[in-house]
Amino acid sequence: MVDTQVSIVLPAYNEEDSIEQTVMISLETLVDFLPTGTFEVIIAEDGCEDRTPDIATQLAETDDRIRHVHSDERLGRGGALEFAFNQANGETLVYYDTDLATDMRHLEELVESVRLDGYDVATGSRWLPEHQAERPAKRGIPSLGFNMLVRTILRSDLKDHQCGFKAISRSAFEQLGPSIKDEHWFWDTELLVKAQREGFRVKEFSVDWEPKGDSKVDLVRDVFGMGSQILRTFWELSVSPRITQRVSLGAGTLLVALAILLMTQYLNPQTILNEMAGAAPELVVLSAIIYSVSWPLRGLRYRDILNSMGFHEQWEFLTGAIFISQTGNLVFPARLGDGVRAYVVKARRSIPYASGFASLAAERVFDLLTITVLAGTVMIGLAATGSVGELMSALTGEMVGGDTKQSGQTAVYVAAAVGFAAIGAVVAIIASTHTEANLVRTTISRLSDDSYADYVARIVEGFVADIQTVTTDGSTFARVGISSLAIWTFDVLTALTVFAAFGYPLTPLLVAVSFFAVSVGNLAKVLPLTPGGVGLYEGAFTIIVAPLTPVSVAAALSIAIVDHAVKNIVTILGGIVSMVWLNVSLTTAVEQAQTVDEGTKDQIGDT
Repeated sequence: MVDTQVSIVLPAYNEEDSIEQTVMISLETLVDFLPTGTFEVIIAEDGCEDRTPDIATQLAETDDRIRHVHSDERLGRGGALEFAFNQANGETLVYYDTDLATDMRHLEELVESVRLDGYDVATGSRWLPEHQAERPAKRGIPSLGFNMLVRTILRSDLKDHQCGFKAISRSAFEQLGPSIKDEHWFWDTELLVKAQREGFRVKEFSVDWEPKGDSKVDLVRDVFGMGSQILRTFWELSVSPRITQRVSLGAGTLLVALAILLMTQYLNPQTILNEMAGAAPELVVLSAIIYSVSWPLRGLRYRDILNSMGFHEQWEFLTGAIFISQTGNLVFPARLGDGVRAYVVKARRSIPYASGFASLAAERVFDLLTITVLAGTVMIGLAATGSVGELMSALTGEMVGGDTKQSGQTAVYVAAAVGFAAIGAVVAIIASTHTEANLVRTTISRLSDDSYADYVARIVEGFVADIQTVTTDGSTFARVGISSLAIWTFDVLTALTVFAAFGYPLTPLLVAVSFFAVSVGNLAKVLPLTPGGVGLYEGAFTIIVAPLTPVSVAAALSIAIVDHAVKNIVTILGGIVSMVWLNVSLTTAVEQAQTVDEGTKDQIGDT
């Protein structure tokens, strides 16, 4: 149809009961104001599971004004519209909901506003004063709140952004389409907001509207989906353009300085200096060098994890991403730095957020499992050598008093819980690969059963599948497991070097206890009780070392402080270098990570 001027697109998902009637009413309405042969009706059938595809094919075969555009898999409402628009012939592109909730007498005004009146975009509105729309509270209240947020946060001048009754010129669509990132219900809103920002002429006119069928308003789509999309669009349009390389570097440097200042709230700088003054400085420096060696190993391990998921990146870049993430955990509360890495690999290497978070989760599982195995093995060994009494004294902190005892006991309890959870997580992941039950979809379907929930379920299923890929593949499991053991061995070697700096001989007992103390301390750091686990690590280290070795309580605490300070300083310095190298701001990374809308973020914690 080379002379087609208007393309009507009907996004259809499982509409077998109504699609034929909708098409017929559309044709009857269009012939009243458009010349014959100047329009087409496209059924954008989006991976339906009912008879909609058969009905659409039959309609298209019997009437050359009707076309059937089929998708083998679910694209989402926005994705289906874009897919159909790209195949449409008309210069005016129109779409509306197939339930015909909007009175079809408004179709002529919608079409002609773009075709003849010179508007780039036209949209019906249920919230203009002249409208007649019966909206039950379940639909009306969320709609009012949503539109108010869009007007306030995204600075839109329109009253109604989600009315499924819109038209756009082909030239405007070709300019705006590539910039629209959402593929589902927010697609409409993003189109209108970006059209206004780009200076296109947008017409909003009142329509009569009557709800048809059951409402699809639900928690999953409207709160988590739409809300996060508003924040994502705000970031894209209002914040990101203002972040230049100079701003990014300045903000990153400022926040690293803030990290150092925050550390002084938990560690007395003078105490650290005094204790280090009593230690051999060359060995303290050596401990920092030893700890630094573990970082390339982290990058290599992360490379192996991503390789198993089908993403092939250089270990140098991945090491930098980890440095930035860990620095973020020293600056921000609640382990917000964990999301930074997913943002960095997405922004710099286009690795999807779901895979970024899944790779982080897999890494954390290996970390926790390795540390748990180290701690458990040493504890069993100490008990077998007849040190049961001393071991119980260590775990209860009987030889330590004051705040150190309290923080140490808390750390031991946390470490035990995290250790059991790590073992349980590995067992659950492996067991899940041997069952046909889809626990993810079953759980999500209890909250929502609409198309957006289906989208969320598919993302989470991919997330779980990525983790299973790493943990159930024999060769990958072995490589990542061995590298994890090497990483945490270097962590313990750092502490042992600090012991040597304080003049303590590295006896077999001290080495074994150090493995136990460092492991418990790192397990305790998983919960975001303090920035960087400061206090918990020192407490656990002290109440374990003091009862089991000749090291005094004061010396054990001093060694723990220096050991942890060395590790945090190396992390911060690595973070500074990595932020400059990769041009990443912690503020940017954390805020962007917090607006992720794919429902996959798993705050496992940072060790």
